[in-house]
Amino acid sequence: MAELKVRTRETGATAVVGRTGFPHVKSVTGGELDIVTSPSQPGYGPLDLLYASLASCLVLSARIAASRFGVLDRLTEVSAKVTGEKAYDEPSRVARFDIEFSIKGDFDDTVRHAIAEAAEAEICTISNTLRGNPDFATRVYG
Repeated sequence: MAELKVRTRETGATAVVGRTGFPHVKSVTGGELDIVTSPSQPGYGPLDLLYASLASCLVLSARIAASRFGVLDRLTEVSAKVTGEKAYDEPSRVARFDIEFSIKGDFDDTVRHAIAEAAEAEICTISNTLRGNPDFATRVYG
């Protein structure tokens, strides 16, 4: 019997910054983004990207959850607002993520909560990664 291999999409990003200026990020899929470094500047900073990654993963995962529960045809819209609180001690990190789901559709709150929980705790790669303890394999060169 032939072994079935699933090919996943290559993902990743490279960020570059000089002695001055702002970081410029390129994804392996062709996306490009300039990063801001001040909270007063319009655009995305590193924490904004973290929150945006979690929010976008959660809404896509909620749609998958609705499909699994057989209610996708009754789902009209999902939104997730993600903010957080930085830790007061070292090392610098986000100590808590605050997530607000809005799940609109023709179903009750029990289904809404089940969709949100499945999205956050089971399906979303970003939330699962943040809850886990991933290894870091770092190489440094000149």
